[in-house]
Amino acid sequence: MVIDDTIAAISTPIGSAGIGIVRLSGKRAVMIAESIFRGKKKKLAEAPAFSITYGHIINKNEEVIDEVLVSVMRAPKSFTAEDVVEINCHGGVVAVRKVMEMVLKGGARLAEPGEFSKRAFLNGRIDLAQAESIIDLINAKTEKSLQVAVGQLTGTLSDKIRYMRRQLLELIAQIEAGIDFPEDDIEEITVTIIKKRLFEVLGDIRMLLETADTGKIFREGIKTVIIGKPNVGKSSLLNALLREKRAIVTDVPGTTRDIIEEVVSIRGIPLKLVDTAGIRDTEDFIEKIGVERSKEMFIGADLVLFMTDASTGLTEEDREIIKLMKNKNSLVIINKTDLKKQTDFSEIKGLVGEKDTVEMSLLTGEGLEVLEEKIEQLVYAGRVFVQDEVMITNIRHKNSLALVQKSLEEAVNTINAEMPVDCVAIDLKAAWETLGEITGETVSEDLIDQIFSQFCIGK
Repeated sequence: MVIDDTIAAISTPIGSAGIGIVRLSGKRAVMIAESIFRGKKKKLAEAPAFSITYGHIINKNEEVIDEVLVSVMRAPKSFTAEDVVEINCHGGVVAVRKVMEMVLKGGARLAEPGEFSKRAFLNGRIDLAQAESIIDLINAKTEKSLQVAVGQLTGTLSDKIRYMRRQLLELIAQIEAGIDFPEDDIEEITVTIIKKRLFEVLGDIRMLLETADTGKIFREGIKTVIIGKPNVGKSSLLNALLREKRAIVTDVPGTTRDIIEEVVSIRGIPLKLVDTAGIRDTEDFIEKIGVERSKEMFIGADLVLFMTDASTGLTEEDREIIKLMKNKNSLVIINKTDLKKQTDFSEIKGLVGEKDTVEMSLLTGEGLEVLEEKIEQLVYAGRVFVQDEVMITNIRHKNSLALVQKSLEEAVNTINAEMPVDCVAIDLKAAWETLGEITGETVSEDLIDQIFSQFCIGK
């Protein structure tokens, strides 16, 4: 695809830093950079691909703006498959913006969100699934989520999708050849063979769909709410899981009056952890707002960590919260087991049913490891994460695969109903085209624009 203009953007966060990068891509990238650059030994136009040249950015009055290193990557062996220049300047706000301003005056256009990645896709450098994995890579919060994103960026998912598309295309070709050229001596594919191959592809689709829930967890994290009456240790639990003193902890009930949110990795699982105000009846206006917000967070939570106090026994407040937890993924934490126990543990287990309970003392640290293990078991639901596994992390991919599964199941039903094989071919074509939407081979321009609009400007 031919794209005539040259784009530019600041590709590093704005702020004080050791380095800031202004990136250009397009036919005139080297020419524009050259117009504002003075090197000690050679010009950028003479610089070989994948080289770095030392020099200065200068203005029209030949005044030095900054001391820089300029990287040159020539088409087609660059990220965008176009000429790419990266100006590595000092990371101060003024310096980076001044260099960017001069690049734009030199003839570049400000890049749209995700336009560098979009050009890489349009120029055939990466497919759509690989492009989307870049967002996951940037937003990865744990080692496992990083590992999954890197796997997709290197093409593990794309290779699997293309393999299934080839399988379906071969079936479609054989079916249509038998229909279109009956007079030729073409071996007609049998219904038995069609069903066998369909079941093979269906098996692969179902295996991918089984990874979607775990993949979504790696990509988005789990909204986890710590809830309970005041002074049971919710803030202490937040601090313990974070391994730092993030929330204020006192013996005064109602200390936490607002929502505190942090992201923590529990055995590779990203939890968006929320410490809430203690739920109780109160006349304090500010605390009452905090209690209402706690209830709202509870309703929207993916996982609830309900805490109670072993030293005080169950209260009506505890029992009301337990009733609300009935249809929630939740764990029950009985804290302060180092103190004299007043709670009837059998009553708790009778109220919570099959939900797991963890006895712990946040003062001594006892039970924290057991809690982390229980969270892992609850999230994975017995599923083992395999390092080289192809995993679905994107809701768009999941929806497309679900449509493919439906089309293939309809093809099997068509065969079982002893309908003509050309009816089967219709379902196979629908599945083949839908698979292509994942890698971008059969995707609409509107969808492409929508996907890349989610990227940051410099990527």
